[in-house]
Amino acid sequence: MREWWVQVGLLAVPLLAAYLHIPPPQLSPALHSWKSSGKFFTYKGLRIFYQDSVGVVGSPEIVVLLHGFPTSSYDWYKIWEGLTLRFHRVIALDFLGFGFSDKPRPHHYSIFEQASIVESLLRHLGLQNRRVNLLSHDYGDIVAQELLYRYKQNRSGRLTIKSLCLSNGGIFPETHRPLLLQKLLKDGGVLSPILTRLMNFFIFSRGLTPVFGPYTRPSESELWDMWAGVRNNDGNLVIDSLLQYINQRKKFRRRWVGALASVTIPIHFIYGPLDPINPYPEFLELYSLFSLEWLLPVPWCTGKRCRGPQCRFWMTTLATTHS
Repeated sequence: MREWWVQVGLLAVPLLAAYLHIPPPQLSPALHSWKSSGKFFTYKGLRIFYQDSVGVVGSPEIVVLLHGFPTSSYDWYKIWEGLTLRFHRVIALDFLGFGFSDKPRPHHYSIFEQASIVESLLRHLGLQNRRVNLLSHDYGDIVAQELLYRYKQNRSGRLTIKSLCLSNGGIFPETHRPLLLQKLLKDGGVLSPILTRLMNFFIFSRGLTPVFGPYTRPSESELWDMWAGVRNNDGNLVIDSLLQYINQRKKFRRRWVGALASVTIPIHFIYGPLDPINPYPEFLELYSLFSLEWLLPVPWCTGKRCRGPQCRFWMTTLATTHS
């Protein structure tokens, strides 16, 4: 019996080793097209992927899109055309560690660095002196809050914000309810690198699907596109490092939540109250303390990468009508 278990163990070791080094999935035609139509710029020796489309001729309006965790700028592809019909320039990037951008490891990923990358991209595009509208989601909300703080303090980057439209994200750390896997990865210590290597499509999709609303769940092909973006450049191995933004958000709460107070620009928020990560009504109770211009509840969804036509309509309309 003992020899039988030894044989099983010897057989399992190479199988497990092969599994852990399985190549990333191939890009779907749509995702491959997204990558092919984009460009890269260099930030401190690191390649950052971005999209930059010219839309309405004669309009001075520019919108910059900031995506959520753990996906990429591809989150915006369903509203991209609608935005080009309203803005002269539509710009999105993959944050460092996400999508097609570089994913260095080891690396100290931080919201401060991501905000500086956004500023650097606008300088690269020659837009540093232009007023821009920001449309953000989830992780991108925190980056937007840091950019707003710098704008109010007249610091660094010279990014001038005309309007800000946030969508479901943990802008208030005390109402944020991370998933169990997120908790394990961000605080797992020596366990985290093991968990990131063991992560596969099944674990990823089962963990991500519940944060969508019951009417906006992604299809399996869309989940594969998200997973392909994560696996690109071995991105699954940096998820634990990226998740440190949750701890950063607590540490710098006064800076980032405070940035939302006493603002002189229009700030709007699209909120899906079915969101299990930023639950109703706790989130709205805190939100009501701020004199922000608009709150649009979208009752049928969680606000997580809305797929329905109504969600896409409100994302494009609210982001543009009040810009």
